[in-house]
Amino acid sequence: MNVLRKTIATGVDLTYLPATKFKTGMLSYQFALPLSADTASANALMLPVLFRGSCTLPTMGAISARLDNLYGAYLDYTVRKKGELQTMGLVARFVDDQFTMGGDKLLEPVATMMGDLLCDPVTEQGVFLDSYVQGEQRNLLDTIAGIINDKRSYADVRLLQELCQGEAYGVTRFGTKEGVEALTAATLYEAYRALISTAKLEVIYCGSTPVERVEAAVVASLKALPRLDIAPLATTTLHTMAETAKTVTEALDVTQGKLGMGFTCQNHQDSDAMPLLLGNNMFGGSSNSKLFMNVREKLSLCYYASSTYHRDKGIITVSSGVEFDKFEAAHSEICAQLEAVSRGEIADWEWEGARSAVKTAYTALEDSQMSLENFYLSQAISLRRETPAELIEQMLGVSREQVAQAMSQVALDTTYFLKGRT
Repeated sequence: MNVLRKTIATGVDLTYLPATKFKTGMLSYQFALPLSADTASANALMLPVLFRGSCTLPTMGAISARLDNLYGAYLDYTVRKKGELQTMGLVARFVDDQFTMGGDKLLEPVATMMGDLLCDPVTEQGVFLDSYVQGEQRNLLDTIAGIINDKRSYADVRLLQELCQGEAYGVTRFGTKEGVEALTAATLYEAYRALISTAKLEVIYCGSTPVERVEAAVVASLKALPRLDIAPLATTTLHTMAETAKTVTEALDVTQGKLGMGFTCQNHQDSDAMPLLLGNNMFGGSSNSKLFMNVREKLSLCYYASSTYHRDKGIITVSSGVEFDKFEAAHSEICAQLEAVSRGEIADWEWEGARSAVKTAYTALEDSQMSLENFYLSQAISLRRETPAELIEQMLGVSREQVAQAMSQVALDTTYFLKGRT
């Protein structure tokens, strides 16, 4: 895939992914701003409010009817956390030109619809409709409340909050209950005007339409987009290892404990990324990992146990479910499995399995437009330009010694344990 990237307007960059294998085209408009506790709630609420209607299509019913007329095109909003950035926008999928009747072209009307929703929302007396804001506030508050009801997700959130205390990485993409409740139609509209005026906008297209036509459609759809001082996108700050490891314990009405562990990848460099990705895969990143095979299956210390490598932040986190009285044993064994990887205790089947899993994951990106959109959005806002094929090539050049060396720099920083009330 010959990826093309170009600036098409002030603060607007287009990533063009030519592909003829899909029967649909995919178009994504994504604003990006630094993730902040002060703005996360407003940004998370803003997109569902914008999605309620434009001046041209003022209701969700009108939007749905328009999509039906466009061969059942798909359109939805997104709110994501990418490193220490928050991205918000719209994503559409629509039938490719070669499959429409009578040569109907859908890119232009879909792009126009997206531009109208972002640039020309329904307002009343110069602000958002209060009924739209209140309705979406309730939905977002339900979503935030739902996190604590899913104790596994809640524990993962709390671990990052404790591990990255005082850092943007600890902020969730939805903001906070208090932040959402404090918003009004007026304050949300003020935040919206700041967003569309100053936030970087990443546009991603995947399909068979020529790039010249895509660029023309996007530029036309965004002609009403105000552009003032575009805020630069700062890269994510690597986590600094705490002087001493800490343990945080929280008690709720739970019957199963949740053990989260945060590790710092000390002296993290870009050259460590692929060795750490492979090392994490063998540690806890797959169903053939040491955590799954030993801590869960062989020793039965956890109901589940997995690990995630956060490249931008230079950390590895472990998520596990344990009996309350097995906390110490599980904690000790998880650390022991990490030490085994760092000592190079990697069987041939583990090594080949990890390499195969990483290669398959990158190769599979080419089979999904939405996966490609998510990947290239991350690349764009992190200022990286590696393609999946280039990352596979990097991975195949990594040695076991490099993996062991990189994993030997991984040290326990924060432990979070969610237990039951006594």
